[in-house]
Order: sequence, then structure tokens, then C-alpha cells
Amino acid sequence: MNMYVSNLGFHASDDDLRELFSSFGQVSSAKVIMDRTTGKSRGFGFVEMGSVSDATLAMKELDGKDVDGRRIAVSAAKEREERSNRKW
Repeated sequence: MNMYVSNLGFHASDDDLRELFSSFGQVSSAKVIMDRTTGKSRGFGFVEMGSVSDATLAMKELDGKDVDGRRIAVSAAKEREERSNRKW
């Protein structure tokens, strides 16, 4: 199950996300999204866990939790929409 994690601290790393979620089960991937121009965190990321029950528990326990002075939000990620490369 893929989860969207927002309101992350701007110094959060992929490893920080993995560590935070690993106490609820095996983490398949953890990625903080970085700005292409500045190379700095955009304040959100994605975590994927193989077990739906582990992911559901992680969402329940971590949504609204204070992490490094910021109240994070965790929810099921929506499917990525196709983007057209066409310019009008």
C-alpha cells in the first residue's frame, strides 16, 4: 500500500521516513520529494508497505503525530494522473 506523508520537516530524509514507518512493518520504499531546482525537500513524501494491515495501522498511529516539531499527515496515496507532454 502506498501512502502520502505531508508536512514533513524540510530536513527529513528518505531514511528518516523509512525509520518512522518501519516500527509498523516492512517498508518497501520511502521517498521524500525534492525540488528539482533547489534540491531541497518539498515537505512531503511517499512510503510504500507490502502489507495493507501494517500500512493501515501506520496511517492510524502516525496521522497527526508530532515529528520534529511538525504535525504530519498520513493518508492513502492517490493514483498518479497521466500528464500530457502537449503544450497548447
